[in-house]
Formats: sequence, structure tokens, C-alpha cells
Amino acid sequence: MEIGGSSESQNETKKGKSKTPRKPKESLLKQKSPAEFFAENKNIAGFDNPGKSLYTTVRELVENSLDSAESISELPVVEITIEEIGKSKFNSMIGLVDRERVDAQLYDDYETAKAREKRLAKEARAQEVQAKNAALGKKVKEQSTIKGMKGRGEASFYRVTCKDNGKGMPHDDIPNMFGRVLSGTKYGLKQTRGKFGLGAKMALIWSKMSTGLPIEISSSMKAQSYISFCRLDIDIHRNIPHIHLHEKRNNDDCWHGAEIQVVIEGNWTTYRSKILHYMRQMAVITPYAQFLFRFMSDAPDKNVTIKFARRTDVMPPVPLETKHHPSSVDLLLIKRLIAETSKQNLLQFLQHEFVNIGKSHAERLIGEMGPEFSPKMVVKSLTDQQIVRINQLFRQAKFDDPTGDCLSPAGEYNLRLGIIKELHPDMVATYSGSAQVFEGHPFIVEAGVSVGGKDVKQGLNIFRFANRIPLLFEQGADVVTRTALKRINWGSYKINQTQDKIGVFVSVVSTKIPFKGTGKEYIGDDINEIATAVKSAIQQCCIQLKSKIIKKMLAREQQERKRNLSRYIPDATNAVYDVLKYMSQSHASKKKRYSGEEAEILGNITANLITKETIKEKLAEHVEKVDHEMALEYATQSGVTEEPREDIFIQTLDPENKFIEFQSPIFVFRLVC
Repeated sequence: MEIGGSSESQNETKKGKSKTPRKPKESLLKQKSPAEFFAENKNIAGFDNPGKSLYTTVRELVENSLDSAESISELPVVEITIEEIGKSKFNSMIGLVDRERVDAQLYDDYETAKAREKRLAKEARAQEVQAKNAALGKKVKEQSTIKGMKGRGEASFYRVTCKDNGKGMPHDDIPNMFGRVLSGTKYGLKQTRGKFGLGAKMALIWSKMSTGLPIEISSSMKAQSYISFCRLDIDIHRNIPHIHLHEKRNNDDCWHGAEIQVVIEGNWTTYRSKILHYMRQMAVITPYAQFLFRFMSDAPDKNVTIKFARRTDVMPPVPLETKHHPSSVDLLLIKRLIAETSKQNLLQFLQHEFVNIGKSHAERLIGEMGPEFSPKMVVKSLTDQQIVRINQLFRQAKFDDPTGDCLSPAGEYNLRLGIIKELHPDMVATYSGSAQVFEGHPFIVEAGVSVGGKDVKQGLNIFRFANRIPLLFEQGADVVTRTALKRINWGSYKINQTQDKIGVFVSVVSTKIPFKGTGKEYIGDDINEIATAVKSAIQQCCIQLKSKIIKKMLAREQQERKRNLSRYIPDATNAVYDVLKYMSQSHASKKKRYSGEEAEILGNITANLITKETIKEKLAEHVEKVDHEMALEYATQSGVTEEPREDIFIQTLDPENKFIEFQSPIFVFRLVC
């Protein structure tokens, strides 16, 4: 009994031990580098999938090239090439030997004999149906592609090359400019094209993730005797560049600019239209740039070459860096400005680190802060509580709005020229608003509305730009789309919203674009200042178009009236001639006598001096005279004369020619000296 009891107690002890919970391992504090964060969250930067990654890579490289050329006031010349790389070529690039499949069933696209038989039978039935429909003259639908691979399938690779004539990069800075995330020259409070400050760095990260191949950079600055060549990739975990080759080469052609080449996984088939649409919209907003786009493939029918020619050499001014407006700062920013300032006392700090704070205004602000503040107090000695007090006062005090001097909009002239160059519309109107403010940040809205044109669909075609770059995704929630669809009464401007080919172009520039969503692809509809400015700009364009459309309608009515009158000239001629002939016979037989001009006309009828042709010519002259008098009266009342016009493109002047330039919002006049 005792032995049995002891064995039971031992079993209970073992069971009790097995139920004892395990102690969790002690968690370790880990840290991620910026490169590692963006590699794991690549969708934030627009690298959602291979197709979107190809599009974003092209966009980032093109925008960097434009910024580089504009920074030295050089008319941009950008060449972008996408070369499709087959599997065998890619394997040879990375030193991998092609290998035939040994175990076919191991692969995701393996098809059993039964599945293959079923697929072939389905295709045969579809071909029979198509043949019958073709014989009956019915419309034949294209045969849908059979669904194949379940997973990612075989990847497609592309070599993207972008070459420009911009500023170039210093030799020693190239590794850090491409191999260190969140480092660059565009940081600061100013209008910039970039969204995250990543540029080509994210393309390099995607290249490392999808192909493992490094990026190649060639660069030369003006008057530099050598070309800097660098081949590198990025150490994602440490966020530092890994340099393969960095050397100086001869620059015999005195070239300046940059050429960047990267091999990535992509999908040209699904994103072809987006990339071409992006290039076309970029040509609209930057008509002073010349773009050459090429897609190269082993299949000649897939090759694409498009040249977007330059149509003007008038460039917008370079955006200027500005200081923060007091109403736009927060605690963290105030602390950073205090740490970085070179000013000694509080009065100087307020005057020189913020816009719209003069000396007298700064003194009044300091007096309002409390007795513990004084103009001469050392700014770096401010306590956290005192900084909170400054921030509270900034949020409550009244300040003048910042000016738009630091902004660089495209300009009405360039916007109008870009629309005409790419769309060839029947009529176009543009408007550039004055600088306005939201949350302490200045912004300018420019708009253009066109009617008719080439390659334009019926209805509203909306083109959105933010800091002079096209926005192609998430259009439905954008403030421009919602305003054009819901807040503009197109009928009141004589524009048919469903049948006319309407192009709506809206460009917003600001030191801070209020993007929404992680991808920063649209501007929210919740900022009243921007929504009101967009609506007003579109309406101003519509008002201009309304007067043009009414003139066109009146001219059409006038032509119709003239055509109707001319149509009845033969009948009127016969009727008038018959009446005059009868009257002349009565006059000749003395049944009824006429005198004066009447007798003279009837005599001419009898003598055949006035014939049907004579009457017909006189009636035609009268119609022309009435038409001309009505047109002259209309032109006098409206203050315009409609004459035949044709487009004239003036060639660019040679650099050595001297001229005096007169500019207005819609034209540029140059007087050659």
C-alpha cells in the first residue's frame, strides 16, 4: 500500500512539474536604422509592388534631374531609358549559370496532364465559338488569358538610366548622397519637389532587395576636368554606403550633370500607361525642359521612343529657403531653433529666426511673455517652462501672413504653353492666384481649363500637380477632383460636363503641401483655404472661357444665318425677275405707266440689261454686306476682332544675343538689341 501510494505521489509530482509555466525570455532592446525601416515599409515611399516601384524610380530620378538643372538656371535636358533584361541576361550579370528544371512538380506553375487536357479543351471550345461568331459577322472578343501561376511567378528586371545636364555632385559627397538614407541637400523650409527626401536612395534599397546589384553614378560639375564614377550599394542595417568603386575619369567633352543607372525588378506591362502619362504631364508643367524617353526590349514591337520638345526658355525662379512663421511652429521646432541659432539674446532670436517679427513687435511679445523674460536674456538659458510660454503666445498672438516671395509657381505663361503644346485644345484659359496662407505656410494655386484637344476623352480630364510634379494616384479623394466634380456648375459657363472634352489643370505650390495618406499622392479636402482657392482659380478660367464660347456660338449663328439667306437666293432671284418682267410688259403695253427710277429699271429689264444673273449677284452682295455690317457691329460692341490665326513657335535665341525682356502673366516679349 505504501509503495503504491508513493508511486502515485511521484506521478502527481511529475504532472505538477509539467504544468509549471515556462519563464519568458528576457526581451532585448533593438534598434532599426532609417534604411531598414524604409526597406520594411517600402509602400510608404511608393514601392508597393514591382510595377509601382518601376514608376516611382523613374519619377524620383526625373525630379532629381530637374532640380539639379534648375539650381544652376540651366534649361533641363533629361534622358530616361528603361531597358528590359531577360532572365538569361540577368543571370549572366550576377554570374549565375542557367539551370534546367529537374523536378518539375516542385514549381508553382507545374501543370498536371489532366489539368493540361482540361485547359486545351477549354481553349478549343473558345476558338470554335470565335470562329462561329466570325462567320456570322458578330464582333469577336479577344480570348482571355488563362490564369497561370499562383505565386509571384518569374520576375521581370529592368535597367533604368537617367542622364541630365544639371549641377552634378561633389566627388566626395556621392557615397553619402546615395548610400545614407535621410541625408541630402533639400532639407529646409522651402518649396521642393521631393516628398520624403529619399530620391534615388529608395531605388537603391529596392535594387538591393530585388536584384542585389549596386547602383552606378557618373557625375561632373561645371568646369570640372574629370568625371566622378561611383559604384555602390547600401548597408541597410547600418545605413551606410558600401562602396565597390569610386574613381575619377577623364572629362574630354567638358560634360556636366549626372547619369544614374540602377537595375531593379519591375513590371512595364501594367505600369506602361502610368509612366507615359507621368512624362506627358511633366512636359505640360515644365515646357522649358526637353525630355527623351526610351523603352528598349528584345522584342522590337515593344520599343517606345518619345521626345517631348522644349517650347520656351523662360524658367520659373529658383525657390528660396525661408524662415518659419510663428503660427506654424511647435515646441520641438522652437527647441531646435534655439539649439541651432547663432543669436545671443531673445530679442535677436525672435527677429532673425522667424518671419514677420520686427524689432518693435518682438519687444511687445517679450513684454507679454511675463516679468521673467527680458530682451537681453540669453536665449540658450530658456527653461522648458519658458519655451512652453513662448509657444503658447505664438499660437494666440496675431501675426502678418507670410508672403509668397519664396515660392516658385510654374507661371501662367508656362502653364498655358504646356497645355497647348501637349493637348492642342480648341481653346484654353489660365489663371494664377495670389499667395494665400494655411497654418502659417504660404501657397499659390494656378489653374488652367481647356476645351477640345488631341487624345482627350469626353467629360472631365483632371490633371493635378503639387510643387510642379504630377499626382497620378488616389485621385478621387483629392481636393481638385472633388471641386471640379461637385462645386463647379459647368453648365452656367456654357460647358457641357459630359459631352465636351474638358481638361482641368490645377497646380499647388507651397513650403508645405498637406498630403494625405502614407503614399502622399493626394491633397486633402479638409483645408478650407486651399479648397476655396482651387474653386476660385477654376471659376476664373471658366469665366474667361465663357466669353470665348459665347463669341464662338454667335459666330456660328451668324454663319448659319448667312448660309440660310444664301440658300434662298436662287428662288428669290426667280421671283423678283418674274415680277419685274411682268411689270415691264405692263409698262410697255401702256396698261400701267411707271416713272422715275421704276421706269428706268423696267426699261433695263426690257432691254436685257438686267438679267437673272444680275439680280442674283446683287442679292449675294447684299447678304455679304449685311453679314459684314453685323460682324462689324458685334466687334465694336465686344471690343475684339476675330481674324484667322495660326500657331507660331519662335526659335530660341543664341546665348550670345543680347535682348531686353518684357514679361506679363500670359506672354513674353523680347526686343533684340
